Amino acid sequence: MSKGTLFILSAPSGAGKTSLLKALVGERGDLRVSISHTTRAMRPGEVDGVDYHFIGAERFRKMVAEGAFLEHARVFDNEYGTSEEGVRRQLAGGDDVVLEIDWQGARQVRERMPEAVSVFILPPDPEALRERLGARAQDSEAVIERRMRDARAEMSHYDEYDYLIVNDRFDLALEQLNTVVSAQSFLLRVQRSRLGGRLDALLGVA
Repeated sequence: MSKGTLFILSAPSGAGKTSLLKALVGERGDLRVSISHTTRAMRPGEVDGVDYHFIGAERFRKMVAEGAFLEHARVFDNEYGTSEEGVRRQLAGGDDVVLEIDWQGARQVRERMPEAVSVFILPPDPEALRERLGARAQDSEAVIERRMRDARAEMSHYDEYDYLIVNDRFDLALEQLNTVVSAQSFLLRVQRSRLGGRLDALLGVA
């Protein structure tokens, strides 16, 4: 069985990353989204082990100390982390796995798994980004400006990624993302592992 590929997907808030990923997973049967661990409280409708692995702060700190996370970060007073063991187990089983994380998490993952394939999603222009970030009518201009600053900070790291996709038209961006994922199946190292004996037979290797 050939090993799966690890994908990293990052984008600023408002770029449509989550919608693209949901559509991509719906189209493919060979892609799994990694389920993160978090210390935040479970929200109505969420299921432990499906949306997140909900754990206490003490256990989270212990996992950090043990080096159990591929990446971890503190966001709005809550901790989030990706289990290295869980990801490696899925990859070993032949599944492709995608991590939906920010640039800081992506950096941490690449340090431990440099073979990961990374994709950054950009909005088409500042106006479209502002419109998406300000979609909730109750948000003040100050809140929207803060989100714009956060988005620009995230976008400044686009050049650390392998692939760059602009989400101007959703269907086109989805097609491009699908192409990136599919292309990894034909890399030499992947095909060599998958074909094995067939290659030996073609080359006349006993």
